[in-house]
Amino acid sequence: MSEPFAKKLELVLKVLSMSRARLAADLGVDKSVVGRWVSGAVQPSAHNLSLLSALIAQRIVGFSTLDWDRTLAAFAEFIGADLDTVAGHAPPPDSAMAGVPIVGMDQFLATTSLRGAAYEGFYRTTRPYILAPGRFIHDHAMVRIDPNGLMRLRIGAGGTIADGWVLPAGNQLFVVTVDVISGAVLFGIFYGVASPKADVVDGLVLAPSLDVGRTPAAYPMLLERVEDLSGDLATDDSRFIELAARDPVAPEGSISEAVRQHLCGDFGPAAAALGGDLLLRLPLIRSLSRGPAYREAPAPAK
Repeated sequence: MSEPFAKKLELVLKVLSMSRARLAADLGVDKSVVGRWVSGAVQPSAHNLSLLSALIAQRIVGFSTLDWDRTLAAFAEFIGADLDTVAGHAPPPDSAMAGVPIVGMDQFLATTSLRGAAYEGFYRTTRPYILAPGRFIHDHAMVRIDPNGLMRLRIGAGGTIADGWVLPAGNQLFVVTVDVISGAVLFGIFYGVASPKADVVDGLVLAPSLDVGRTPAAYPMLLERVEDLSGDLATDDSRFIELAARDPVAPEGSISEAVRQHLCGDFGPAAAALGGDLLLRLPLIRSLSRGPAYREAPAPAK
């Protein structure tokens, strides 16, 4: 398909006034499958695409599987949709992203303009696996400056994706993302870097666990740069989806002891009695945030 399938499906749902749950029921698939289609995590199989096209044809005369190959603009025109209603295609707001308080926005925009390029790229996270003590998870993330002037963050693991923003203030990065399937909101505070390019950043995250009660959990997270952006939006979006679909559980023994200690340090009354931390925190002196390591230049040839 020449344009992202997810945005075309989003248009279809709006035109038909159909929920994801209703579409899933009509197609006979789990609603999480439809959620992954809409989020862009995966595309439907040929069989499901055929069923989906037939369902749409019952409501939009002349629709066929071949219409998915239209450009996004042509697809929107064909089904009678407003392209500006699709996420990422609406004109950027005058001074900020919709839904975020304006207080401090000038600072976020100014700091992003000055320092945001240092953080653009692809990252692999390492964080404790809340549901399996002693194990670790690797998410993959993409940071890119959005047309609205802010840093957009997409982060995912195993096909589940959260979308949000990185708001720089002082030497810290404040993160707010939303899981596009469950709607869960995740927060983070990370240390920034003073170098022209971030290689590693770390901080603390507050997010619901994946247990039945969606238990709130706080934990350290380490992000390590794995690739730079290509500069082509479609290529970078595809690369992110590929990375986010990987198995997120780190293999046994693959996490170094130094990183393990950094992410699983002891705290609480017993630790505090020995001079440690009473609460979960990450003092700057223990942060691993940094730019690329400087290397000695090779000696000139004689």
